[in-house]
Amino acid sequence: MLHIFAVKQVPQLSWSSPTPLNLRPRLITFFYLNLGLIFFGLGESLLITSGAGVSPWTVLAQGVAGKTSWSIGFTTMIVSFLVLLLWLPLRQKPGMGTILNALIIALVIDLSLPFLPYPQLMGWQLAQAAVGVLAVGIASGIYLTANLGAGPRDGLMTGLQRVLGLPIAYIRIAIEVCVVSAGWYLGGVVGIGTLFFAFGVGPAVAIGILLVRKYL
Repeated sequence: MLHIFAVKQVPQLSWSSPTPLNLRPRLITFFYLNLGLIFFGLGESLLITSGAGVSPWTVLAQGVAGKTSWSIGFTTMIVSFLVLLLWLPLRQKPGMGTILNALIIALVIDLSLPFLPYPQLMGWQLAQAAVGVLAVGIASGIYLTANLGAGPRDGLMTGLQRVLGLPIAYIRIAIEVCVVSAGWYLGGVVGIGTLFFAFGVGPAVAIGILLVRKYL
């Protein structure tokens, strides 16, 4: 358990890209990038269909949308662009994974939602939400290790980790708690699944990195 809070960086493995700005990655690198993103989208879908609450970033989008009369989708896009601006002082490098992150995850969510269970009992809702958070964490470990560019939120996490030198789990928990607090203050709806994500996704990402480093 303590190893989870000792993970301080995304490992560079034999199949990792040497730089995020790589438009011609090896096939195995591209494969792991897409595998991670597909699994990530599935985890997000499990959280959505659990009915236990949405992710902290969606709570923030709800809050901002309520104050501006923008749609949730448009608000999410604006928030993503603002997060990318935070990459500049952190000297984060985008890559094809930064673009594919948005495209593939959105596509997987749309395709998988009709086929996933929508539990009615609270116990099953919480269990499905927990599985979704764990899936997002493991998926992050896979696609981040490909080193072809992180999504806006994951890039903020890895950038802050590099600057501050703290474990990834602590950095991610701090980001999610700040985001959900801001979203709740603005009027976003918080559920138990939201808290699962806020406090669980950091350790889940660390677990994913440990599993990738050990088995891949």
